[in-house]
Amino acid sequence: MHHRRWIAWLARAVVLLAAMGCSQEQPDELDLEATASFDYLWEQTNCEEGSEGYGLTRDRYPGNPKIASTAATGFALTAIPIGVENGWISREEGYDRADRTLETLLRMEHEHGFFYHFVNIDTGKREWNSEISSIDTGLLMNGVLTAGQYFGGDVQKKSKQLYERVQWPWFVDKGKNQFYMAYSPEKGFQGHWDFYAEQLSLYVLAAGSPTHPIDVYDGFTRHKASYKNSEPFIHSWFGSLFTYQFSHAWVDFRGLVDRDGVDWFNNSVLASQASRQFAIGLSEKIKGVGEQSWGFTASDSPAGYNGLLGSPPSGYDDAAHQADGTVPPAGALGSVVFTPEESIEALKYFLTVPDLSGEYGLKDAFNLNADWVGPDYIGIDKGITLLMAANYRDETVWNMFMKVPYVKKGLEALQFSNK
Repeated sequence: MHHRRWIAWLARAVVLLAAMGCSQEQPDELDLEATASFDYLWEQTNCEEGSEGYGLTRDRYPGNPKIASTAATGFALTAIPIGVENGWISREEGYDRADRTLETLLRMEHEHGFFYHFVNIDTGKREWNSEISSIDTGLLMNGVLTAGQYFGGDVQKKSKQLYERVQWPWFVDKGKNQFYMAYSPEKGFQGHWDFYAEQLSLYVLAAGSPTHPIDVYDGFTRHKASYKNSEPFIHSWFGSLFTYQFSHAWVDFRGLVDRDGVDWFNNSVLASQASRQFAIGLSEKIKGVGEQSWGFTASDSPAGYNGLLGSPPSGYDDAAHQADGTVPPAGALGSVVFTPEESIEALKYFLTVPDLSGEYGLKDAFNLNADWVGPDYIGIDKGITLLMAANYRDETVWNMFMKVPYVKKGLEALQFSNK
């Protein structure tokens, strides 16, 4: 499989050289990392004939071989059209994988259209006593709608079924006008999306629904702060860089402002720049971070998975984030559309870190301060790397997702407009 895609990549490189100026030139290193990230999402997805979990994507590899992630599956569904467009797989292969994945999702257990965060890759059943997750369902639906828009036919029909059965108002705390974060049969609803984070696309999906629409876009806090002398921006609680990236992988916020005049794309540019400046400020204290090694975001670390890794501004007093010298390549690479030169320079540095590169490109994280390189690849991190590389190169995902009628309707309902 790898061999065929390497040949396809070389052929594409020739076409790129012959078509100079027709699309944004992409450095070889980023193209290769995108190819490797695609390979993860294609190959670490259940493709066993007759399996109840066909199409579900592993949360990580080589760890936890039986655990699939619904968010990773959303990234993998989005990766399929990218693979077709790049010649890494045929359209027939892509259509078949997408079609049968949506069949699995239609059969899987759900609550009012919302899915469990972690499921068994062979059965599709709940694992780890995990929660029904609003954000992971949203990321999955982003992929479902992307695949439907790209392939049409039965894939589009099934994507419509999956999306239109999601009862968005059920997951809303009406008193607070906020989405809950999670639901479990044992504990009921838990947590609120009360602060800016990665959930922007949830509001678009919910507002655009023809069956269960709701507008709770005004329900979360927009807290502006800056890092040192940077321009203030609306920041997330832990300052993790993925929070400024995930929704942007699908929704093209460039040139748009919301009804309050907020430019979310520029907000993520400022957040990415601040993250890099924070790393530069730490470079004298912590080995392995600096102007080419930055992008603190949720990832594996020497102490295990850490969702608190981030950069200031954070919380209300810059004390909510953690920084222990762990650098996940997906942090800087997921910002390649916001800070292209800085992100590509970081990629070039990451490729020099001993033992960080492997069969699926860059591993999840490293910490030179602790002489540690994480052994695993994580599906959502390979996912954001691939999607943002595709958007940087030729706006692949943006062009598909922004054509989805529900997305158009959602942005219109939330009163987004051109700057």
